[in-house]
Amino acid sequence: MRRARLRQRLRRADLGAVPRARRALRELMRCEVPGRPLDGEVLETAELLTTELVTNALVHTGRGAVLKVTVTGRRLRVEVRDFVRHRPSCLSGDRMADDDATGGRGMLLVATLADAWGIRGHALGKSVWFELACGTAGQVRA
Repeated sequence: MRRARLRQRLRRADLGAVPRARRALRELMRCEVPGRPLDGEVLETAELLTTELVTNALVHTGRGAVLKVTVTGRRLRVEVRDFVRHRPSCLSGDRMADDDATGGRGMLLVATLADAWGIRGHALGKSVWFELACGTAGQVRA
């Protein structure tokens, strides 16, 4: 099975890394399915969720991170590894953002829109990942 990959280092406090990560994701997806238009909704969702994970890693850890994207067949997996032990405080009823808050909903978006997602601990740090089924235009996501 053919596998497309992207690996990108993200420097600490470099919020310019967010649009670069989105561009790299789009380019990978374009190359992975040449001649077949990718479902626009899937690409938009992938960009949004990638933005959330990259931003969280850079803003909430104060350190660099590593973005890994893998496309295998009809699955897209995006993983952002940081080097801080604490896990995101997400999806806990007492930690939900106030209606007026400008942040605090990123992981809720990931949990709601991804087909699968999770957090994997490492000896130093963690990886937060999500997966999407990536059909081509006109196909229903499975």
